[in-house]
Amino acid sequence: MIARLRTLLARSFASEQGSTALAGPAIEIGPRQLTVDDTYSQTLIVTGYPRDVTPGWAMALLAYPGRIDVALHIEPVDSALASTQLRKRRARLESSWRLDAYQGRVEDPHRAAAVEDAADLAQRVATAQARLFKLAVYVTVHASTEADLAAEVEHVRTLASSMMIDTVPATFRALEGWIATLPLGTDPVRVRRTMDTDAIATMMPIASPDLVADLGASAVVYGENTHSAGLVMWDRFNGDLDNHNAVILARSGAGKSYLAKLEILRLLLVGVEIAIIDPDDEYARLAQAVGGTCIPLGTPHGRINPFDLAHGDDALTTRALFLHTLVATMVGELSAEETAALDRAIIATYAAAGITTDDRTWHRDAPHMANLLETLTAAEDPAATSLVTRLQPYVHGSHARLFDGPTSAGMGSHLTVISLRDVPDELKTVGILLALDALWRTVTNPHDRRPRMIAVDEAWAVLQSDVGARYLYRLAKSLRKHWAGLTVITQDVGDVLSTDLGRAVVSNAATQILLKQGPQNLDAAAEAFGLSEGERQVVATAQRGEALLVSGHQRVGFRALASPEEHRLITTNPAELAEDSEVGE
Repeated sequence: MIARLRTLLARSFASEQGSTALAGPAIEIGPRQLTVDDTYSQTLIVTGYPRDVTPGWAMALLAYPGRIDVALHIEPVDSALASTQLRKRRARLESSWRLDAYQGRVEDPHRAAAVEDAADLAQRVATAQARLFKLAVYVTVHASTEADLAAEVEHVRTLASSMMIDTVPATFRALEGWIATLPLGTDPVRVRRTMDTDAIATMMPIASPDLVADLGASAVVYGENTHSAGLVMWDRFNGDLDNHNAVILARSGAGKSYLAKLEILRLLLVGVEIAIIDPDDEYARLAQAVGGTCIPLGTPHGRINPFDLAHGDDALTTRALFLHTLVATMVGELSAEETAALDRAIIATYAAAGITTDDRTWHRDAPHMANLLETLTAAEDPAATSLVTRLQPYVHGSHARLFDGPTSAGMGSHLTVISLRDVPDELKTVGILLALDALWRTVTNPHDRRPRMIAVDEAWAVLQSDVGARYLYRLAKSLRKHWAGLTVITQDVGDVLSTDLGRAVVSNAATQILLKQGPQNLDAAAEAFGLSEGERQVVATAQRGEALLVSGHQRVGFRALASPEEHRLITTNPAELAEDSEVGE
């Protein structure tokens, strides 16, 4: 067959027209390599294998992130012939062992291992528990230049050696080796080893480092697979997932905000409406660049009235329950008497504004926090008096700017950033609750259904409060039915996983992304996410921007991959931001 191929190739190259060529316009065959259409190729023959292997042991070679072709040629051996060969093999080994013993030589440990293996294999073949096969493995390496080819071949051989695989070049058989790795099912080299069923099964490329997932219209590229040359794409709004929620956990400086911004940009391109709760005003540049809306909470232009009614059949009841949550977050845990007094005051405050359980009254202007304080003051009740004292700073004191009037911030842009930069640290949790509630009212609007995502950066500010954590957990459980997802971003991994509610929020996310973790958090992260020893090592040694995506049984490592324009919008590097500002000026 090789002779016929050589003749046909020679005839095709001799033709001036080249219209009937069987290959590229040029081929040059050397002792160890050949050149086809300006591509240099060299074939390596696998001659030795490790003695002990596990399933998928060859994946590092099969998924090598370079231009290589790996061919496995497998041919079954007749059972009768296999038994005869094994008997002869065992006889030779036994004869050699007896000769060495007779001559007083030290036993060869390699031969002893071979004797044991041959006996075990003969037993399994005789009982039909295994079959023998002839296996040949060839690796053809490709490169653009001869120097690159030499370097790439060296890399592949080094990798093979680290896996206890012996390789040799196909010297003076370059063409035969190249043909052996073409999808022709032909093996002209025929350098084979006899193996049993179990050994060959461990080499099968049934495990892939690439992510296998159903992708829809909202799929986005997260980055480049760190174990192969493939891209990692993920669709959080895929119906097969339990929910659309995600958590991004990392130590400071690992690149969590960079990755979150990259996902946000790409979700915008596929039509997902996004809202971000931003404690440090990190996302303002991004919102400005894409024509989004930035709401500075705690200023006259960023006020949210917690008394505004949402859509739904039980809007008034739902609003009263949220006000209980909000007040408890503001003033601390309430006694039973204070809870009852607050509930009566909320209903009375709405009634004073003309809003009752009759849904025809729900379009009227909602009352404010000051109205609630007036109602509590008018009540002759010690519990109400206690609440008045504790609520005073939020209505007439230093914290009043969050609640001192009607809502002045509009939601519903394709990208809404709610900035908490102007909110004091003591009110950060209250501010996040207000923002989440306002976004919830937007998401639950039955007249405006579309895919939405709510991202909470530095979410530990709300998770450290039991009341806030319970609200965030309820939100995470309820968003799916409204075609929305919650993204929780935080660097306080140990603190989040140390509480029951924190673990509940994390476990309720179908998409979990782990960037580099600090040594003190490794044990907690490994236990919470069920990481193997290898995955634990990945998150312990990840470089900036590298992450592990976990979703059920799906696990894949990736490196965030951004275009220059995307990088300019999402970078947090102070030097790059300063340079960009100078260019803008």
